[in-house]
Amino acid sequence: MKQHDHKDHNHNPDHDHDHGGIFGKNTELYFAIISGVFFFMGLITETFMGAAVWVSLGCYLAAYFFGGYFTLIEALEKIGKREFEIDFLMLVAAIGAAYIDRWGEGALLLFLFSLGHSLEHYAMNKATKSIKALGELSPKTALLKKGGDIKEIPVGELKVNDIIVVKPNTKISADGVIVKGGSSIDQSPITGESIPVDKTAIKIIGDLPEFNKIDRSHVVFNGTINGDSVLEVQVLKLHADATISRLVKMVSEVETKKSPTQLTTKKFEKWFVPVVVVSVFSLCFLFLVVDETVQESLYRAISVLVASSPCALAISTPSAVLSAIARAAKKGVLIKGGRALEDLGSLTTIAFDKTGTLTEGKPRLVNAFSLNGFDKKEFLNLVLDVESLSNHLLAKAIVNDLQAEYNLESKDRSSNVMSIQGKGVKAQYNGGHIYIGNVQLMEEEGIQISSEALDYLGKLQKEGQTVMLVGYKETAIGLISVMDVPRKNSAITIQRLKDIGIKEIIMLTGDHQNVGDAIAKQIGLNRAKGNLLPEDKLKVIGEYIKKGIKIAMVGDGVNDAPAMASSTVGIAMGAAGSDVALETADVALMSDKIESLPFVIGLSRKSKSIIKQNLWISMGIVALLIPATLFGYANIGVAVAIHEGSTLLVVINALRLLRYNLD
Repeated sequence: MKQHDHKDHNHNPDHDHDHGGIFGKNTELYFAIISGVFFFMGLITETFMGAAVWVSLGCYLAAYFFGGYFTLIEALEKIGKREFEIDFLMLVAAIGAAYIDRWGEGALLLFLFSLGHSLEHYAMNKATKSIKALGELSPKTALLKKGGDIKEIPVGELKVNDIIVVKPNTKISADGVIVKGGSSIDQSPITGESIPVDKTAIKIIGDLPEFNKIDRSHVVFNGTINGDSVLEVQVLKLHADATISRLVKMVSEVETKKSPTQLTTKKFEKWFVPVVVVSVFSLCFLFLVVDETVQESLYRAISVLVASSPCALAISTPSAVLSAIARAAKKGVLIKGGRALEDLGSLTTIAFDKTGTLTEGKPRLVNAFSLNGFDKKEFLNLVLDVESLSNHLLAKAIVNDLQAEYNLESKDRSSNVMSIQGKGVKAQYNGGHIYIGNVQLMEEEGIQISSEALDYLGKLQKEGQTVMLVGYKETAIGLISVMDVPRKNSAITIQRLKDIGIKEIIMLTGDHQNVGDAIAKQIGLNRAKGNLLPEDKLKVIGEYIKKGIKIAMVGDGVNDAPAMASSTVGIAMGAAGSDVALETADVALMSDKIESLPFVIGLSRKSKSIIKQNLWISMGIVALLIPATLFGYANIGVAVAIHEGSTLLVVINALRLLRYNLD
């Protein structure tokens, strides 16, 4: 079972160069430019103007100060944590160059290193900006309605159950439920949906249900954008608990959850740097065994020190991970860190929950037809009249679909509807009785069921449908059937997953096996397992994990939480507004759209490919530069220029992920 890392929630310090100063957030870049100006001034005065030595030395010292300022700060922070990394190596090299009176080359080293660092920081900001932008989505104030008064207040002062007014074409200030009005809401900031979603006011009877259990057609989220109508929204979550706030917090944490590749790179750096330091120290004494001066040995050692700097290696994986996570967030998918990102690309099997994941999560009328020559229109009106008097979930679904599909209106010819537990309903209709229910109810009431009706009944039940016979005047006059039908895009998504190499796609459901088999057949799953409790789903996932199979569990994050937690990757559907889903899942699809799955798996694979490219680039540069400097083919300036170039190259390569789209 995988362990969910909740310990280190601070931003990854390894490459956080957002230094403030006299020039604001760009101080590091300006310092690097000033360092370069002083370096070139020193070079010109020394080489072309024949000025006094102290003039060029003064310029080089100024270049040392501006180029080494932030490098020294970072090196001291790392040394305080007993970490000896790139900044430390660069400082030692610059001090060594000064010691052997190569002030110009030391100044060039610090100038190029600080410029490379600041440009790397600038490039990395392109990835972090799309994450930080999430925090700007939330409006700062809300219009609070109390009695007849409307007052503008900071969103932090809103309380649960407050009523806020949302004007047309403005951002919504809180997670809540519409209590007055209706509008088309742009939810793309939270869910990544490109098309606005129609929302209506909830009809409150008694107490409101829990936020997670309210129909999504009535729920609005902080940071989403209202359409052309005025809304009144009852606040159901405080600002700190709102979906957007939790999303920003979680996205800012993801970089701390390192992938196996990142951890391996870190381990490599930990032994690589000490080995370099020992080797360079040994090279300082090469003059004892080779015919060269002390100064030549020191210069060679410093050059090798610069060549050994793993700048590009250190940034190659984090830059790709951050870019991929930022790209996913823009599409309404939260990936919790490098491990989840890497695991996504290794999946060979995906297990889906059924209800609300592969299916719409609510019953729909599938069949309604008359038998024994009974008029179909009369039959449909009769069913509508009876079911419209019932509060049962299935009855409501039947009424809604009859009205929508056949454009019918109840004529109120039924009365005295009585529910018969586990069997159906009985009502008075046109002076007689009508029964809607199962075979047992019909038999008990003396209703004749034709062989034709029984044949239809058996066939539809095998397809996983819930079938009800309609009895009137002692004869079964027709039947209706309902079913939780597949989502429109389920079959397409399953096919796309197969196309990108997912070998086995299964369904784990608590419904009857017949229902699972019917849905599986319709949308192209490999197989379905029915009649499962949450612990049974956990057991199935465990069996795959024991065999070493990389499996994802896709569910709603509540009854599927144990299975999601034990899978290689837990993926939560429709996580917007769901605390359990956001906490449990490694990957959260903020909308209810499973068509995002092939995209994130493709994104993971692309990021792994780019990480490999970056590692080859960074390691290749080090492998070439060390012998080149060791044998005198490259000096300090060349080594630094190539290093900083390779660092920018891997960052720019990683930033390609920000534009990724599944072909």
